[in-house]
Amino acid sequence: MAVLPSLTEVSMLSVRCKRPVPAASTAMLLGVCLSLAAGTAAAGAAGPGMHTATQAPAASKLFRVQSDARAPRPRLDVEAMLGAMVQVKMKALAGARSSATLGAQRSGSGVVIDERGHILTIGYLVTEADSIEVVTHRNRSVPAVLTAYDHATGFGLLRASAPLEVAPMALGSSDALALREAVMILPAGGQEAASLAAVVAKRQFTGSWEYLLDAAIFTAPPTMNWAGAALVNREGRLVGVGSLLVRDTVEPGVPLPGNMFVPIDILKPILADLIGKGRRDGPAPPWIGIASEEGQGRLFVVRVSRDGPSEQAGLRPGDIVMAVGADAVATQAEFYRRLWAAGPAGSEVKLRVLQGATVREVGVRSINRLDYFRERPSL
Repeated sequence: MAVLPSLTEVSMLSVRCKRPVPAASTAMLLGVCLSLAAGTAAAGAAGPGMHTATQAPAASKLFRVQSDARAPRPRLDVEAMLGAMVQVKMKALAGARSSATLGAQRSGSGVVIDERGHILTIGYLVTEADSIEVVTHRNRSVPAVLTAYDHATGFGLLRASAPLEVAPMALGSSDALALREAVMILPAGGQEAASLAAVVAKRQFTGSWEYLLDAAIFTAPPTMNWAGAALVNREGRLVGVGSLLVRDTVEPGVPLPGNMFVPIDILKPILADLIGKGRRDGPAPPWIGIASEEGQGRLFVVRVSRDGPSEQAGLRPGDIVMAVGADAVATQAEFYRRLWAAGPAGSEVKLRVLQGATVREVGVRSINRLDYFRERPSL
């Protein structure tokens, strides 16, 4: 079994927390909803100001929201923005390692980012693809090929096999996004599928599948069509790609539901490499095939990749990772940073683990994660 985000993790990553929602978090969510409501009301829009966890404000009201009434409103081609979105349909290779956790057939959204037909999406939708099809807003189906899956960021890049005849969406600046800034979430499906949200946090995110972002973007209220959706700023530019539905947007362990987006600025330095070479330049980081979970000040192994480096080294679910080399670790972030500092893919990673009542020193021969997952030769 491959260590990727499982269906459960992809649908709702959370830290189990029985604490009540802190007043500060409640105030933030209330402020977000009130600001959205105030903006739409000021523009003459009808409708409730508060929204349930599954009901985000309608997209037609976006950009009527004004955090500063004196700020000029940009003129936007909303139809072109919606037209840049495509539905992504994928069928996995027979025996794909990712099918156990992600399914053999997957669907989500992608956004056209250039005139050559390159489509940006979230990578877990398209890893180990046997076939990929994209469907435009005019319901036109076009085959696509996987150009690159950058595991470090989570971005997947496709290329349509025929002209899509749509205007691409320009890239914006995710670094420039401000807290509580109004944004639009655009999945495939047109205006009815789109929704309003606000940025509630920009912070570190760690996933159980050896994944870390320094400044992930968190939005609320949540949308249910997040996978590969475009996060669009007030200038109509792409600032993030939808990855997850989460319970704790503001900070880990504090329940405030929303979505996590991969920031677009981390794509810019590697985009030319992904298009030209199919992977980023430079040595690949080491990957050992562990899924971990934090708890009680310890780091537990919850899954290992079948036939992966850690399984071959004798690690198993229930083990506790105590150290990488001489450096103690108790969090996913500590673990990943020390793991990736051990050298390039192929390096031996020294782990100290607790198995039952026995402390073991284990050497794990790392690999390039791209080499673990299967690839269709014609892709």
